[in-house]
Amino acid sequence: MKPNWPTKKLGEIRKEIKKEKAPIGAMPYIEIGNVNIESKKVNFTKKGAVKGSVFCPEESILISRVRPTRGAVVLANKKYAVSSAFTIIQPKINPRLLFYFLAWNKKFFEYLKNLQKGTSYPSVRESDILDFEVSFPEGKVEQKKIVYVLDSIQKVIRVQEKIIEKTKELKKMMMKKLFTEGTRGAKLKKTEIGEIPENWEVINFENSLNRKAKFLVGELKQKDYQIMGKYPIIDQSEEFITGYSDTKNLVYRGSLPVVIFGDHTRVVKFIDFPFIIGGSGIKILIPIKEFDINYFYYLISGLNIESRGYNRHFGILKEKLIPKPSLIEQREIAEILQTIDQKIEIEQKKKALYEELFETMLNKLMNGEIKVDNLRI
Repeated sequence: MKPNWPTKKLGEIRKEIKKEKAPIGAMPYIEIGNVNIESKKVNFTKKGAVKGSVFCPEESILISRVRPTRGAVVLANKKYAVSSAFTIIQPKINPRLLFYFLAWNKKFFEYLKNLQKGTSYPSVRESDILDFEVSFPEGKVEQKKIVYVLDSIQKVIRVQEKIIEKTKELKKMMMKKLFTEGTRGAKLKKTEIGEIPENWEVINFENSLNRKAKFLVGELKQKDYQIMGKYPIIDQSEEFITGYSDTKNLVYRGSLPVVIFGDHTRVVKFIDFPFIIGGSGIKILIPIKEFDINYFYYLISGLNIESRGYNRHFGILKEKLIPKPSLIEQREIAEILQTIDQKIEIEQKKKALYEELFETMLNKLMNGEIKVDNLRI
């Protein structure tokens, strides 16, 4: 049964604030692109405020009016210079409660989607945001208890993120050690790429590629990506799988696994299942038989390829010199790194479960399915 909470427009529960202009260059500065749309945290940069920026008061909620359905909503815990593309709400009720009731509220973003106008940079008016209605408990104690429950789950999620981050740092250190020292404790020799075990070779990356490998592959335009389908779409973006399709004649036909290299983005992916290429700029790499495919993937992932923006990078990769251990030692190196990757995957799954718990709990608390009356904090 839904609780008998009042329903009010955001404009009715917003404190009146006098907008204070922020001088150009003021820092720290928050713009829409700084907001992590998953964690709702701000990734601060060295960029200062631009013309038209304003200061937001502490404990205010920032809601992006540009491309609003992305979910760029953040709680500013102190005074910051912010982009004028944010609507600033300093609520009369518990700030964290309203933040939770908006930042992960699918109904809120569906509401904004129906009102947004424009194609390249769809946006909504500030009045549209302020007209959104939200139900909430009036009692400060009940508000505080709901926030306590949601904060507790968010803290667990943050712990998981730190575990994942530390494990990735471990992997990075191990890659550096393994690709320079190997697994056998062999004596090292000086080479063009630095010290490596004396029984390793140094070869040009281009010579590691199997140019005789035959395969057929189609290419799907981004506008044709589907949310569901039989075949996953692999492109050069950071996201591992970016969509799905049922277009069978575009499925990669050749040996598996393969390594995918993003010519523009330098993203490297290990693919061992049928897939469809999405967009252009993808290089499908298959090594010669003297290379273990897993070692080959980790080796490319660890190469330092300087960014040239959205230009092509495969030419740089081809000219790289790389270490070539024996096939047995390659497999040993790959197994160590696979073990760390498995650990990362386990921790990421745990995080996903906590995020699912958070979303479920948030919905049940918002709908009154879970009561906090007897909760002691």
